[in-house]
Amino acid sequence: MRKSLIISIFILFFSVLNLNASSTSNVEVQAEKEYHVKSLTQLLTSFYQTTGINAILNPKEGVKDAHGRDMSIFAQSSGRVIMLFICFILFYLAIKKGFEPLLLIPIGFGGLLANIPIANLAGPDGMLGIIYNMGIANEFFPLLIFMGVGAMTDFGPLLSNPKTALLGGAAQFGIFGSLVGAVVLSQYVPGINFTLQQSAAISIIGGADGPTSIFIASALAPELLGAIAVAAYSYMALVPVIQPPIMRAFTTLEERKIKMTSSRKVSKLEKIVFPLVVLILAILILPDATPLIGALCFGNFAKESGVVERLSDTMQNSLINIVTIFLGLGVGSKLAAEEFLVIETMGIMVIGLIAFSAGTAMGVLMAKTMNKFSSKDNQINPLIGAAGVSAVPMAARVVSKEGQIYDKSNILLMHAMGPNVAGVIGSAVAAGVLLSIFK
Repeated sequence: MRKSLIISIFILFFSVLNLNASSTSNVEVQAEKEYHVKSLTQLLTSFYQTTGINAILNPKEGVKDAHGRDMSIFAQSSGRVIMLFICFILFYLAIKKGFEPLLLIPIGFGGLLANIPIANLAGPDGMLGIIYNMGIANEFFPLLIFMGVGAMTDFGPLLSNPKTALLGGAAQFGIFGSLVGAVVLSQYVPGINFTLQQSAAISIIGGADGPTSIFIASALAPELLGAIAVAAYSYMALVPVIQPPIMRAFTTLEERKIKMTSSRKVSKLEKIVFPLVVLILAILILPDATPLIGALCFGNFAKESGVVERLSDTMQNSLINIVTIFLGLGVGSKLAAEEFLVIETMGIMVIGLIAFSAGTAMGVLMAKTMNKFSSKDNQINPLIGAAGVSAVPMAARVVSKEGQIYDKSNILLMHAMGPNVAGVIGSAVAAGVLLSIFK
């Protein structure tokens, strides 16, 4: 009897285990079946929802940009398409037309990456955001660029013909003219309300000097730094497009054919002493400009000393090339639709274009004025006045090319380098003046 009871209990126990196993197996099969049904029906839909195509074609309210700000429907859809088109235009100008590819290629590609939906590459933790914060927001890259520019610059043409420095000074009229323009725009255009500090930061675009624009914007108007940097570098790259029509408009055919006499030879001692004199004057008179001028003078002094060729070569090549890559990508990060396609940025671009054009015109007019007081044997070709803007050596090359259109034997490059390098110093001095007044 006891034995039968035990056997019955065992049979009952194994029956329960078998029932539970069957139930569990059925549940697992059912769950697996439901899982596979859901994944098959939602897989393509889920994938499509993560694509950039969906983000552009189906914009939504409440979507945040890379910096956590609300994006408009326009910026999410049409704005991105417009900015991608603009980036491709930059590629075309760089590759097909040869307009400063060292600038336009990284800037355009940075803009391309910044407008990729969902990825947030321009955000604080994205690749472009990290580049921007590590060297543009803190003014570090502009100083490195000035160091490299100094190492590549020959002040000999300026020292051999010092009066061409006046052309570089005259071209800085665009900076102070654009300051007035920014203030006027704020008064009469709805939606634009630039403060005096912001207007001062915007005005430096008139000098066509990207590093100086970043430097002063970081100090006076960091909230506009991206738009100012984009405008400044855009106009630097477009020097071959903007300047020639202005030069032709303000000169006669005879003036464009003027051949300038050979300049005197500058001694090595003069070239060594010059950057030291410039730096000391900046320290004594305009300390606010010394970071930029100091970096420029250090690079030039290292080159002219002739005893640190490795350092000079590094600054001229490896250093400035690396910084140009990072600087271009960082500036391009501000071509994101939600930041660029706003009325303030459009206003900055307009002011910058007018200011740069005014600076070019003033340089040419100053050369024409100087010719009124010079003998016929010592005339200045007014075209070199356009090189007074600090886009070095781009402006000088454009002047030389323009002069050879009318006389192939007329070599103006070295003569144009005088006002061109003077413009670099002039824009840094103008930045120091603005900082000392408005900081």
